[in-house]
Amino acid sequence: MNAVIDGIADSPMSPIGRLAARRYGRPVPGSVGVSVFDERPTRVLIAPVNYSGQAFAWARALEHLSPRISARNMAVEVPGGFDYPADLIVPVPTYHNDTAWQRAQLQAALTATHVLVEAEEPPFGRLFGRSVAAQVEALERGGVDVAFLAHGTDVRLPSRHQRDNPWSHYADPEIYAARDEVLAARNIAFLERSGRPVFVSTPDLLEDLPTAVWCPVAVDIGRWERPRSARGPGRRLRVAHAPSVSVIKGTHLIRSTLERLEAEGVIELDIIQGVPTSQMPERFATADVLIDQLRIGSYGVAACEALASGCIVVGHLSDRVRDAVRSATGMNPPIVEATPDTIEHVLRELAAREDLEDLRSPGDAFVRAVHDGRRSAEVLDEAWLMLPRPGTEQEEADAPAR
Repeated sequence: MNAVIDGIADSPMSPIGRLAARRYGRPVPGSVGVSVFDERPTRVLIAPVNYSGQAFAWARALEHLSPRISARNMAVEVPGGFDYPADLIVPVPTYHNDTAWQRAQLQAALTATHVLVEAEEPPFGRLFGRSVAAQVEALERGGVDVAFLAHGTDVRLPSRHQRDNPWSHYADPEIYAARDEVLAARNIAFLERSGRPVFVSTPDLLEDLPTAVWCPVAVDIGRWERPRSARGPGRRLRVAHAPSVSVIKGTHLIRSTLERLEAEGVIELDIIQGVPTSQMPERFATADVLIDQLRIGSYGVAACEALASGCIVVGHLSDRVRDAVRSATGMNPPIVEATPDTIEHVLRELAAREDLEDLRSPGDAFVRAVHDGRRSAEVLDEAWLMLPRPGTEQEEADAPAR
């Protein structure tokens, strides 16, 4: 069955692929607009996924960096998903099945100077056979400078990850690792052939794309800051865990330990699931500790949000990720190291401490220095936007001397 589904996914314009696209629903013609930019010298479109609201955050960071930049993001709506903000949210039927909108959005993108394609997904739905390469070629023919940004599963090779990470989630039967391997290898090859700037949103992905540039995830520090009450003497350690995907976070590997520690009165446990993003700052504000992921070997948006809220973050970071962060920023990632084997010991040690401020302060300094959006915007600007646009070097060389 998996092979049949994979075949349809790999051939979106085949008769069966076209039939399958109908399941996305019928679009309402003319109901969705297109991206619009301010009249500025540099106009940037980031599309089409906006995972964890990152494309929107990067767009705002770029505009804050320089008045010469107008940045917008476009994202496909995720029914039932988290309510992340975006400059343009496109319903699924429109994105996949509205050819008029697809062509109009392409024309809008051609008014940009730069387009950042996320996760190797096609910015214009099924236009040109849903081919990312064909859509990028159309942009480049129109003089647009294109770059790519990988987010995670799209380029993380399960074979490499299992080899390097003893707790890898790809070893779990719930994960379709064989398909992920094919897609990641295909995307990596496409990015390497492209000759264009490539960015990654988390430092672990540099192991799969060693020539890429790390563009840190960005969080709105002010949104997550809340008054925080100190943990009184003898009070249990307040521990939160927010598993967006439990098998990847490693929830099932630690749940019995957490429940036992709660029964013993060591911790007060808050498993956060199905909570709107608007309510998350309040939930994090009541926790001393957030247990992030214990299987990937890296950290992402949730860890940064927790650091911004004043939580101590516990999770597993590989030595290579810690080294990569230190090399890029000069700072040590303030994630308290733990694995499923050591989580009980780590939590007991934290619970026994009278004061956690010496662990909390480095997290606040780190998230402000690395993940408030400034560094992300600077990376995109220096490694892409400020570079000569493709073809302009030869044009300048051919220009007559003055």
